[in-house]
Amino acid sequence: MEIYISEEDILLNIQNKFHEVYPYLKLECYRNPHPDGGMSDNDQKIPSDTPIEDIRLVHSFGWMDISGHRTVAAVEKDFYRYMGLAVQIFRRCKTGWLQTTKTDALTLAEQNSLGHESMTAEAGVEA
Repeated sequence: MEIYISEEDILLNIQNKFHEVYPYLKLECYRNPHPDGGMSDNDQKIPSDTPIEDIRLVHSFGWMDISGHRTVAAVEKDFYRYMGLAVQIFRRCKTGWLQTTKTDALTLAEQNSLGHESMTAEAGVEA
C-alpha cells in the first residue's frame, strides 16, 4: 500500500490517508525526529493544518510505502529520509493513544491489530 504526498498537501491530508488504511494507528508530525526507541516531545508537535511545504526539509513529492509488512521504524525513517517529515506513529489503546516507541520493530499490520484488540477487549467483544 502506498500513499501519495503532493507538494500542496497539508499534514491533515497525509494523516487521514494513513488513518484510512490503519484505523487503529495515527501519524503525528514533529519539528525534529525522535531518537531510535525514544519518544517525541509534545511541545514539538506540528498542527495538522500546516502545509507540508512549510515544515519539511526535503522538498520532494511522490509515493510513500506504508505496506502492512513494513516496520514502524522503517516507515518513520522513510518519511524523514524521502519527504523530510519527522513523524511518530501512535497506536490506539483503551486509554487513548500510545507512542509506539518500544514496539517500533513491529509491522504496521501488527500494530494496527494490537490497537484493534485493545479496543475490542475494552468493549467486551471477542477479538
